[in-house]
Amino acid sequence: MRRPVLFTRCCYFVCLMTVFIVTPLAANDKKTEPTNAAEAAAKKAEQAAAINKKFAEWKATLSPEQQAWETVLEENLGGFYLPIYKKQKVQGVVTAWDYVADDPNLPRVLLIGDSVSRGYTQAARKALKGKANVHRAPANCGPTATGLKKLDVWLGDGKWDVIHFNFGIHDRRTPAAEYEQRLDEIVKRLKKTGATVVWASSTPIPADWKEGPEMKTKLEEKNAIAAKVMKDNGVEIDDLYAFILPHLSETQNPKDVHFNGKGYNMLGQQVAKHIEGTLEKRDQK
Repeated sequence: MRRPVLFTRCCYFVCLMTVFIVTPLAANDKKTEPTNAAEAAAKKAEQAAAINKKFAEWKATLSPEQQAWETVLEENLGGFYLPIYKKQKVQGVVTAWDYVADDPNLPRVLLIGDSVSRGYTQAARKALKGKANVHRAPANCGPTATGLKKLDVWLGDGKWDVIHFNFGIHDRRTPAAEYEQRLDEIVKRLKKTGATVVWASSTPIPADWKEGPEMKTKLEEKNAIAAKVMKDNGVEIDDLYAFILPHLSETQNPKDVHFNGKGYNMLGQQVAKHIEGTLEKRDQK
């Protein structure tokens, strides 16, 4: 049976369009997208090398003091956060870990804590502008076990007027007795600096977080233990848990321990408010 001429010509036209439209796209994709794991790894390594080169070039333009700070960050941020930080810096992004050039007429404040603390650092720094030099520990500080190992690095050689710190979410699985002992050791070490030490209670873990509702309970238990340690050591408490709890629906990311921009801004404002009050009381002594 002969096909109609119109049908044959239409098929020919479709085939031609496929050649001219689909083939060039496939060729172009092949040039830009890796086709296997080895190519993907090679491309990732190439991109990382380019960022490292730009970061090194940027670092070389800095003052000796700032270069020293960048070296500390390179030695302490780790395999996850360091590449992110380097990429941000070569793009000109302002970060919580940026070098702080102290105003000698202002008190020095150190923030120690995990990614939640890092999230509110810039808001706290902005709120305390002209009132305090607000520094941040050169790490995502993690659990108390890491704190005991790294405190000397985080404290550096300078004098601190206020140290605002937290360990909690990363200690959610730490046995209660170990958490209490480690936290007590950390508090005593921080107080030896002569700074006024302020404990920040850990912000809530939602019941529907990926690790299960028991994590919410474990964190609340850690906050209770921390409150006891702080009372025994005469340490102030900035109760961020109670502060942010009524606002979780509008500030905390769904099924996550982290916060959106509004949440971090609110937390940063609260931290700044507490630190400012602490500095005022310190000046009155």
